[in-house]
Amino acid sequence: ANATHEFINVTLHATLAATTKLVVPTPAKPILPVQTGVQAQQEEQSSGMTIFFSLLVLAICIILVHLLIKYRLHFLPESVAVVSLGILMGAFIKIIEAQKLANWKEEEMFRPNMFFLLLLPPIIFESGYSLHKGNFFQNIGSITLFSVFGTAISAFIVGGGIYFLGQADVIYKLNMTDSFAFGSLISAVDPVATIAIFNALNVDPVLNMLVFGESILNDAVSIVLTNTAEGLTRESMSDVSGWQTFLQALGYFLKMFFGSAALGTLTGLISALISFFNFGDMHEYIEHIDLRKTPSLEFGMMIIFAYLPYGLAEGISLSGIMAILFSGIVMSHYTHHNLSPVTQILMQQTLRTVAFMCETCVFAFLGLSIFSFPHKFEMSFVIWCIVLVLFGRAVNIFPLSYLLNFFRDHKITPKMMFIMWFSGLRGAIPYALSLHLGLEPIEKRQLIGTTTIIIVLFTILLLGGGTMPLIRLIDIEDSKARKKNKKDINLSKTEKMGNTIESEHLSELTEEEYEAQYIKRQDLKGFMWFDAKYLNPFFTRRLTQEDLHHGRIQMKTLTNKWYEEVRQGPSGSEDDEQELL
Repeated sequence: ANATHEFINVTLHATLAATTKLVVPTPAKPILPVQTGVQAQQEEQSSGMTIFFSLLVLAICIILVHLLIKYRLHFLPESVAVVSLGILMGAFIKIIEAQKLANWKEEEMFRPNMFFLLLLPPIIFESGYSLHKGNFFQNIGSITLFSVFGTAISAFIVGGGIYFLGQADVIYKLNMTDSFAFGSLISAVDPVATIAIFNALNVDPVLNMLVFGESILNDAVSIVLTNTAEGLTRESMSDVSGWQTFLQALGYFLKMFFGSAALGTLTGLISALISFFNFGDMHEYIEHIDLRKTPSLEFGMMIIFAYLPYGLAEGISLSGIMAILFSGIVMSHYTHHNLSPVTQILMQQTLRTVAFMCETCVFAFLGLSIFSFPHKFEMSFVIWCIVLVLFGRAVNIFPLSYLLNFFRDHKITPKMMFIMWFSGLRGAIPYALSLHLGLEPIEKRQLIGTTTIIIVLFTILLLGGGTMPLIRLIDIEDSKARKKNKKDINLSKTEKMGNTIESEHLSELTEEEYEAQYIKRQDLKGFMWFDAKYLNPFFTRRLTQEDLHHGRIQMKTLTNKWYEEVRQGPSGSEDDEQELL
């Protein structure tokens, strides 16, 4: 008995020792010091001046966009105009600082944290929320192939080319992880000017959706790839073989991509269920939580769900951008149709306004960075990077398009392939990612930042400016609209957003209308058929005629209230009042 007892003790001690070695205790999360007194006042003053400077720049840009619309300068994309204004403002501030009249160096510096926490989430969510659902889901396979595999191909070509050219002493030498990080961030496309041209010229809707859908998913994929490359620079990876490094990077990417997408999708579906139950038609005792009767509360709940997946994903080390993108797509497809008409309009117009202001702010600071960013310029590095970016885009578009044509009913023509290659503009996300990279030494970070700014300006000004003549040259626009568009070309995204409300986003179908439009259609295949048969009926509610009547009364009541408030103001002439009526 003593021997058995002693043997058990020895075994228990050995097991505990082995377990202690295997289980590493989780370090306590450090608590950031809270500044007080003079330091807190200085930080508040600095933050206040930064906010003032940002709002001042934004106000000037809004006035510029208004002048473009007022004087019908529709041939000039707003992004190009805002970047050009930012360059002029940067030069003016530089002159003032040279004369020692003011010092705005800290305020005019673009802060990556502000971009990723405040500016980027509304842009990404609005992009997903405003997608044309039919074309998007019908082309979901092609868009996914271009945005995931195509972006990875482009990142590997650019990153690999920079690495091997550096090893051959042709350009500035970067290690493998830094090269791949740069290749990943520069692969994020942002064809804002191109999409505006597509809409103005009425090009093939499939081409429009392929370019727009790819750019939306591509941004999130590029951010995840860049984060993956940054993760490879940790010290624990130094003693790992190349094959193990690749497998770990692949696992990290898959976890970030699918985990974030699943989180965003789940959040969007939960918001759909909550908005569904808000109707109060399941049981009589649920009637008191019907938020449709108070659109302000309903709108507030939707705004919470719009930002909720980003904070949750970032908090559990996933990609907030990927999560908020998929949440926007799901909420637009299901949740939006459960909302009251007033909330639908509020969501649509508010998201557009906030996204416009965020995009405008980023493009303005992109122009300002010409003079505010400490640059390191190397001609050979810039030229080879531009060549690799264009070549990587070509390897992305042409082979994948030919592959997809074996499975598509609507073929991607060679003209469409060429336009897709040419429309690979770079924008705000590569610029912000280049500033977010923690590269050492500092000259490497300056070189990456300077090269990124040059590539972004090159693609926006040259490729974006040449898209319309190219479309005219290869005759890819709709022949019925050619005569009309020859005289009236409107590239103002803001003017179109203010003058129209998407009818699809105000679609409140009754049970009979939904069955006639979706269920009885014989051309639905794959996910579209499954969605129309099972998902859409479960997550969205078909409205009764009574619900539609209540919605019309609500809109009419708000209109009459606005008219009464207008009439109580300064009175105009009888002609003005008759025109208002």
